[in-house]
Amino acid sequence: MANIIEYFKSVGSGLKSLVTGMAVTGKEFVTPKVTEQYPENRATLEIADRFRAELTLKYDAEGRHKCIACGICQMNCPNGTIKLETKMVDLPDGKKKRKLDKYFYDLGSCTFCMLCVTTCPQNALEFSNDFEQAVFERDKLVKQLNYRPEVPDAPKPAPAPKPAQTPQDPKANVTSDK
Repeated sequence: MANIIEYFKSVGSGLKSLVTGMAVTGKEFVTPKVTEQYPENRATLEIADRFRAELTLKYDAEGRHKCIACGICQMNCPNGTIKLETKMVDLPDGKKKRKLDKYFYDLGSCTFCMLCVTTCPQNALEFSNDFEQAVFERDKLVKQLNYRPEVPDAPKPAPAPKPAQTPQDPKANVTSDK
């Protein structure tokens, strides 16, 4: 007798589960559908501000990027998406400085975790909303971010003043009137 009662309880709970699922499906069946007419509606398409599509370097008004080639973004990238190539340049004061030569970004292997953006000390990186990145070859997903030609640096500092000359013998400058 107990087996019969358990059987009907399990059939009842199964029917209740079936009715619940059918109610959800029925509600979806009668709700109005929204279809994006992409790509026809590109002009009116709204992309969320928080959407992460492609990593870009920030440029100032003069066309200079803020990247100082410290390599923190490259170290923090969990899957090696970012590769920096740097070069050493001599400054006018005789010191050497590391400068960004090429900034490579592999969009195909990026997980869009944003670790590179949040850890950049110069706030030189950001994600754009340009989501149309489809290509036919994977090698076209590797992009060089510092694509703009280098702008000449700011005016060089004035050369250091020459050291003061040693004073001459005051008697040597005296002329004699004899």
